[in-house]
Amino acid sequence: MNLHSYDPYWLMKSGMVTTYPSLQQDLKTDVVVIGAGISGALTADALSKEGLEVVVVDRRHAGIGSTAASTAFLQYEIDTPMRQLSGMVGEHHALRSYELCREAIYKLQDICKHVQPAVDFHIRPSLQYASYKSHVPKLYKEYQLRRQQGFKVQWLEPEDIKRLYGFNAPGAILSRDGAEADAYLLTHYLLAACNRHGHGIYNNTEVTDIRYHKQGATLITNNNFKINARIVVISCGYESLRYIPNKIAEVHSTYAMVSEPIAQQNFWHRNSLIWETANPYLYFRITDKNRILIGGKDDRFYNPRLRDSRIKQKAKLLQEAFNKKLPDIPVRPDFSWAGAFAVTKDGLPYIGRLPGMPHTYFALGFGGNGITFSVIASQIIADHIMGRKNPDAEIFSFGR
Repeated sequence: MNLHSYDPYWLMKSGMVTTYPSLQQDLKTDVVVIGAGISGALTADALSKEGLEVVVVDRRHAGIGSTAASTAFLQYEIDTPMRQLSGMVGEHHALRSYELCREAIYKLQDICKHVQPAVDFHIRPSLQYASYKSHVPKLYKEYQLRRQQGFKVQWLEPEDIKRLYGFNAPGAILSRDGAEADAYLLTHYLLAACNRHGHGIYNNTEVTDIRYHKQGATLITNNNFKINARIVVISCGYESLRYIPNKIAEVHSTYAMVSEPIAQQNFWHRNSLIWETANPYLYFRITDKNRILIGGKDDRFYNPRLRDSRIKQKAKLLQEAFNKKLPDIPVRPDFSWAGAFAVTKDGLPYIGRLPGMPHTYFALGFGGNGITFSVIASQIIADHIMGRKNPDAEIFSFGR
């Protein structure tokens, strides 16, 4: 599966941080994790800390799938508003999913602080503004609901938005809890830590078959080596869909650009993450070296050739949309790319077991919160494997 175009910013900035060999022998292990992106790295890290022996395999090089194309827009807000999600999964599950994403931001902060070397992580406010005046009533109801549920939010009127952010919008929710991080570097540092602790990481190793038996599973690789494991964790992002008989997500195409460095130091209030209520939505944030990352303009199809042919046009559209909002900030594209983006029926990920696949767990962080969903998945899967009951597992189950 073609997950992104050739030059996402994080890959171009940091290059091949760490490389690993392909598998060259048969192995036996407690857990094999399929996928060496951010989901697989977080899961391997959590399982390693439980004292389990872990092997991680990827058909590419570590971190260069969807993780390299991520915009690392870390929010607790799910693509489906809480009030709408309550009608789909129930009020308790909707609230808890938002709470878990908020908790995941701060757990990720702790992970970034303690991984070696440490990864830059910054807490940022998150501003969601109404794209049109007609969107204000629903957005204000969302603000009231979140405030009632204990989230640190503030309602901004048009004059507040203009004063703090420099652009016009008819209303907005300002949330205290958001963040930004380099998910690509974090992935490499987590995998390197696992490798230092004796766990195997293997690039260019594709699993071509999984054969189940009473004691676990035997995985056959593209070079005909075998991995015997008690537990299999599938965390290879959108490519995981090939293991699932039912359609659980639509794969779309999304676009992003990073600007040239900009001389000015102060852009808007506390370098907030900014996004809108339109669907698909425009979003933007400050990244390292005073660059501005802008994303959106999604297409509701998955066709890599057509997607990649639109990158230049989409980068121009993203630039124009930003310049229309903030004409005093000179933005010129320096890097632009496209990637695959999966959408589920309720905006929530799928985490856990699938009937007919014994000894196997899925960590599928689909949607706009892929990184925070991956933190949640690593905890739920670790609890399952260690025999602990996780009270939140049902929220993200395949049977919901």
